[in-house]
Amino acid sequence: MRRRLRNLFRLLSICLPILAAWGSAAFAQAGSPAGPVPPDLLRARRAALLERIGAGVAIVRSAEPRSIAGDYPQDSDFRQSNDFFYLTGLETPGSILVLVARAGGGGQEILYLPPRDPREERWTGPRLGPGPEAAELTGIVDVRSSEGAAAEIEALLRTESPTGDTVAVGPHLAALRLVKDADELRRLRRAAEITAEAIREGMRATRPGMWEYELEAVIEYTFRRSGAERVGFPSIVASGPNSTILHYDKNRRQMQAGDLVVTDVGAEFGYYTADVTRTFPVSGRFTPRQRALYELVLGAQQAAIDAVRPGITLGQLDAIARRYMRERSGTLCGDAGCDRYFVHGLSHWLGMDVHDVGDYSTRLAPGMVFTIEPGLYLPEEGIGIRIEDDILVTAEGYEVLSDGVPRRPDEIEALMSSGR
Repeated sequence: MRRRLRNLFRLLSICLPILAAWGSAAFAQAGSPAGPVPPDLLRARRAALLERIGAGVAIVRSAEPRSIAGDYPQDSDFRQSNDFFYLTGLETPGSILVLVARAGGGGQEILYLPPRDPREERWTGPRLGPGPEAAELTGIVDVRSSEGAAAEIEALLRTESPTGDTVAVGPHLAALRLVKDADELRRLRRAAEITAEAIREGMRATRPGMWEYELEAVIEYTFRRSGAERVGFPSIVASGPNSTILHYDKNRRQMQAGDLVVTDVGAEFGYYTADVTRTFPVSGRFTPRQRALYELVLGAQQAAIDAVRPGITLGQLDAIARRYMRERSGTLCGDAGCDRYFVHGLSHWLGMDVHDVGDYSTRLAPGMVFTIEPGLYLPEEGIGIRIEDDILVTAEGYEVLSDGVPRRPDEIEALMSSGR
């Protein structure tokens, strides 16, 4: 126990002075197109976490700034940690949230923020410090300076925890984050809308002779123009033989007539990301074989989507898609079914991370969001096909959040023709 305490406060003593020197012009999503998280929802999230903990002390730390020179960040030197943002809505580095759950009820919340430093803010811009503004933004009444955090937390642990240990909140937060509240769904819907718009623009712009990175630029420009501050993950623009590489993201090949191109992309809007994949012909029209294979993948996806309802599992949906592909393959992939070329899972959870937290054996419930993405990969032919959409579970069944971009071959060809 003593060793754990010593390690904890050695870390705090090192990190807090460093992080206190860093400012952040953005706090509580100030200036972001997504806007702040409503304080009542933040309070509800923390209350749910305290209820799950039952008794004990939980410590949730903010993220640390990255080194622009050393870490090569794609967006900026700071992105808040998901759990800290989920519980506070703040983008201030060097911060600590302490939650005390008591068996008899009546939990306690303490937020530690670095004190403001006008000299540093000349370089970094204004940031949020301890005071009434932080309390108003988060709904946390007890907001303190992080300068005294180490000693105060040590005393609190000795008082509240017989062993001096903190509660591991990861599994509790993973379960809570599986079911999205109203603000989370607002952000996810907008992320999906922006991503769909970007893929439509990409379809219109695609031509033989275009480089994959040019198509990537069209897509990511549309992200930024529409209010997405980051990509949710490195964009995949994979044409011809690259379409059979599942996580290809170099995007350096020149696209040729007759190629298929797989665009697997996602805009991040207010810390929540979409993840949408479309496969389309570079020349604007599918060949007969490409269309037949595409329609098989599309049918497998639709079979799984149609089965979405509360109570079913992602594993059961995976089995439905594979069975559809196997039973309807005909001779498209030789004597055996095409499902042997479906080499990855059908689904993953979606939220603040593109592969979000959560137990994959969980039965679906309203408010959960996940992907459905069957694929078919034939390296010997240079043909890869993946179709992916973002699905919200509702009380009645489902909602396709990413339905703003066409899936059917005729619709794709018509959209591409309109850009030519």
